Amino acid sequence: MRQLLLGFLAVASFSIPASADQGALAGVRHRVIVSTDIGGTDFDDFQSMVHVLLYADVLDLEGLISSPYGPGRKGHILSVIDHYATDFPKLRTWSDRYPTPEALRAITQQGETEVAPYCGYRQPTEGSAWIVQCARRDDPRPLHVLIWGGIEDLAQALHDAPDILPKLRVHFIGGPNKKWSPDAYHYLATHHRDLWIIESNSTYRGWFLGGDQAGDLAADAFVPAHATGRGALGDFFAHGIRFEERTRTALKMGDTPTVSWLLRGDPGLPFQPGWGGRYVRAWTRPYARFDRLTTSDDRLEIFGILELVLPLGDGAPSTPEAHMLIENQSLLGHLDGDGHVRFRFCAKDPKTYRYTIRSNAPALDGRSGELTTYLPSGEVAFAPDPALPHWWTDDPSPAVAEGPHHGARTVSQWREEFLHDFAARLERCRMATPESTFSPSHP
Repeated sequence: MRQLLLGFLAVASFSIPASADQGALAGVRHRVIVSTDIGGTDFDDFQSMVHVLLYADVLDLEGLISSPYGPGRKGHILSVIDHYATDFPKLRTWSDRYPTPEALRAITQQGETEVAPYCGYRQPTEGSAWIVQCARRDDPRPLHVLIWGGIEDLAQALHDAPDILPKLRVHFIGGPNKKWSPDAYHYLATHHRDLWIIESNSTYRGWFLGGDQAGDLAADAFVPAHATGRGALGDFFAHGIRFEERTRTALKMGDTPTVSWLLRGDPGLPFQPGWGGRYVRAWTRPYARFDRLTTSDDRLEIFGILELVLPLGDGAPSTPEAHMLIENQSLLGHLDGDGHVRFRFCAKDPKTYRYTIRSNAPALDGRSGELTTYLPSGEVAFAPDPALPHWWTDDPSPAVAEGPHHGARTVSQWREEFLHDFAARLERCRMATPESTFSPSHP
């Protein structure tokens, strides 16, 4: 009976006509900081940066922070702003609320460039200090922190200034980003449990999976149809983004749902529909600790944190070192001072993982293990964690999944609307507004 009720509620919640008529495009101005790994391990942050700059007239952008794992740096943000500067004279005819290129450069900061150590934070950065400074401004509105990459700068800011927590509204593109920031994430989930946060581990995939993929809305067709020839930003989007010695032209923009969430929808009500998806209260965040090497019989929910606590054993050198090699990661072990080394790992796919330990401690070197990760059932949404009163995550109902990606249909259902709106924004780079329709504050 419970399974029947669960299925009915999931289908009903998705099939009821949805509305997303609130948000920045309806005149609500949100304070926004973007933390991005642009130029780091993927190319789509460049696309999302073009997108957010084209909507900068309806948002109060207060910070653009480079927070990568990998080679991304502040200069990559500035390079996109340079293209914006070329298009700025035309954009300004559409709205006098577009910030000047100089104003955007002034709010661009360098954040953490390394993954956090075991404690979850390292030292203040320009980026973490900027989050603190913005959060402490005398403004009654909440500060939306959109995290497209590493979550280290947020963890550092809250460690340094826990008083800012009530002002923050965090939207974190987790999944692969959480994989690279397990210690910073674990610190937030255990030390700042009152944080208001959306943990989008799979919902964001609805921006590029599912929905209306026909005609000029297809990932490969959108760019030549709507970006090419649309000013400097459009041509950069179409031909100028290079990653791993390839030019990337297909539409992805996996981080953009954090922005579209503010454009159409009510960000104060995550359970209601909007362009950035719909979310449920988080159940207890999956975590498993083992004092031994694991086997394939050991199971952990996908996107959960695995912690291994392994003895260094006899014959360990005075300065032991150990790495856990798993997929494309080499995780540095933390020495706890009690004869053990600790590793944390976040799994982003439902499968069996295999790992090997490399160490100068003979008892550990070459040892290996496995771990099986799985998708949670829809029933977990019926048991929100009371210790995480403002933590939201992907809806696990099968009715709103795109394949294995929970919640993705709550974004993809809006694909036609948000892509047509984005295409109209790109047109602003090609030509000034006709004088007959010009209004200095036109949104």
